[in-house]
Amino acid sequence: MIYFLLFYEFFKVGLFAIGGGLVTVPFLFDLSAEYGWFTAKELADMIAVSESTPGPLGVNMATFAGFKTAGILGGIVATAGLVTPSVIVIIAVAKLMAKYQCNSRVQAVMSGIRPAVMALILFAGLQIARLAIVDMLTAVVFAVMLASIHFWKKSPIFYIMLSAVVGIVLKL
Repeated sequence: MIYFLLFYEFFKVGLFAIGGGLVTVPFLFDLSAEYGWFTAKELADMIAVSESTPGPLGVNMATFAGFKTAGILGGIVATAGLVTPSVIVIIAVAKLMAKYQCNSRVQAVMSGIRPAVMALILFAGLQIARLAIVDMLTAVVFAVMLASIHFWKKSPIFYIMLSAVVGIVLKL
C-alpha cells in the first residue's frame, strides 16, 4: 500500500510541478505535513543535497523521500511516480506544439503559465529561506553569498564548495 501511495503522491507532484525541481518544494512541504514521511529539517537537507548532486532536483528529492519512507523500492517507486507525468506530457506537448505553436491561444496559455511558475519558484525560495536562515550568522552568510554570486560570476560549484567550507568553519 505504501508503494501505491508513494507513486500516487509523487505522480501528482510530477503532474503539477511545471517549471523544474524547485517547484516541487511546496508540494513536498505538503507531503511532509500530511504523511510525516520526512521533517521540514530533513526537507531542507534533502534540497541541499539534491542541489549539490548530479541530476534533476525533483528526481533527487523524490528518490530520497521514497528511500527514506520505504527503502530502495520506495525510492524507485517515488521517482517513477514523479517522472511518469513528465514523459506523458512531454510527448503530448511535443506533438501539439509542432502543430499549434503559431496559434495565438497556445501562445497565450504559455504566457499565462510563466507567472504561475515564477510564483511557485519564489514560494519555494521563501520556504527554503525560512528553513536555512535561522539566526543572524546564517543571515549574514546568505547576504554575503548572494552579493558574491551577483558581483563575481563564478561557477555554481565554486559557491557550493565555498558554502560547505564556511558551514564547517562556522559550525553551522
